Amino acid sequence: MIMTPLAAPPDAGVGHDPWWVIGLKVLIIFVLLVLLTLFNIWWERRVVARMQHRIGPNVHGPAGLLQSLADGVKLMLKEDLMPKGVDKFVYVLAPVIVAVPAFLTFAVIPFGPTVKIPFTDTYTRLQLTDLPVSVLYVMAIASIGIYGIVLGGWSSNSTYSLLGGLRSSAQMISYEVGMGLALVTVFLFAGSMSTSDIVAAQSQHQTVSLFGAVDIPIPGWYAFLLFPSFVIYVISMIGETNRAPFDLPEAEGELVAGFLTEYSSIKYAMFFLAEYINMATVSALATTLFLGGWQAPWPISLWDGANSGYWPVLWFFGKLMGFIFFYIWLRGTLPRLRYDQFMKLGWKILIPVSLGWILLVATVRAVGRETTFSRTTLLVAAAIVVVLALISMVLPSKPKTDPTTEVADGKDFDAFAGGYPVPPPLVSTPRPSETDSRSKEGSRG
Repeated sequence: MIMTPLAAPPDAGVGHDPWWVIGLKVLIIFVLLVLLTLFNIWWERRVVARMQHRIGPNVHGPAGLLQSLADGVKLMLKEDLMPKGVDKFVYVLAPVIVAVPAFLTFAVIPFGPTVKIPFTDTYTRLQLTDLPVSVLYVMAIASIGIYGIVLGGWSSNSTYSLLGGLRSSAQMISYEVGMGLALVTVFLFAGSMSTSDIVAAQSQHQTVSLFGAVDIPIPGWYAFLLFPSFVIYVISMIGETNRAPFDLPEAEGELVAGFLTEYSSIKYAMFFLAEYINMATVSALATTLFLGGWQAPWPISLWDGANSGYWPVLWFFGKLMGFIFFYIWLRGTLPRLRYDQFMKLGWKILIPVSLGWILLVATVRAVGRETTFSRTTLLVAAAIVVVLALISMVLPSKPKTDPTTEVADGKDFDAFAGGYPVPPPLVSTPRPSETDSRSKEGSRG
């Protein structure tokens, strides 16, 4: 039996669709994100309940599927309170600033190839639009949500809300830097910032020669070729979306509910909606940039029709839900970090490692193009440098001297030794010899 390749459908590209096709895509994306949010809330409750040996929602609808819808209706029908002393215009505008950009980011995410719309003769690409700088567009739109969180905390006229907004601004800005640096190596390999071009660049398989003897096939996904960038991006996307164990702006033990403390009803629901849509956004971006987008995974990719028609939509959302499950898994597993530990992870580990990895990747690419030097040797040298850098980070530092030990030894106490005045202890710690002599005298008496 002779297998004939499937004929490629006509592709007019993005930006050339009729007005009714564009409107249909916008409507589908909006409805899809709302339904995906309702499903993710239900799925998170069910998965965490299973982890904690509980039942979870099981009353509203089959298997409790309508529980999220019931909660949404409850929030919309609740009384909308507005505390005294708030800046009313900014207080109402803040949830809108957070929710609207969450929907806009999906405009450049490709869901599949060119397909034929059912019951018509129109062909269109499963993507609303594409830009030469689509990834930068996503990063720019996602950063607008920070303003909504900061303004919501500032306008609430509450100390807890203000501290939550300041925490969130510092956290999201810090981890957006790491997220942006993790994507630089993807741009270097793909040669483009367009999301559709990056997906196409990952369709080609790569081979790595092991000392010229064995050729090892590697999938074209950048999650394998650029594994450090993938790890840095996954950590940064969790911190950027304020999810556990990095949910410090909403630390209920310290800040009640953070920037959400004074919000209720539909405005609270808009913050909640934006958080779950942002989870789907960064997961979709990770799928597009590191897991081949809508390309079928192996061994499904061996099927000739795996990447044609509407099948790629299934592969895309399968990968997307894998990242959502990873979010839920972390929430049910890891405890919340301390704030200083969290900021140290971003600024002292993720960002320096990202810069070093970018330098190594750029060097390997430049040397491999302009010389005949073995790229495998460069990769081995780069791996050795990365291992040495990681070892230097985990080595224990030199312990600091305790001023109380100097007082116990009879030396002068320097109140400014630590950089700020510290009063000496009122009662000096007795020496071990004095303690032993006193215990012996007590026992003899």
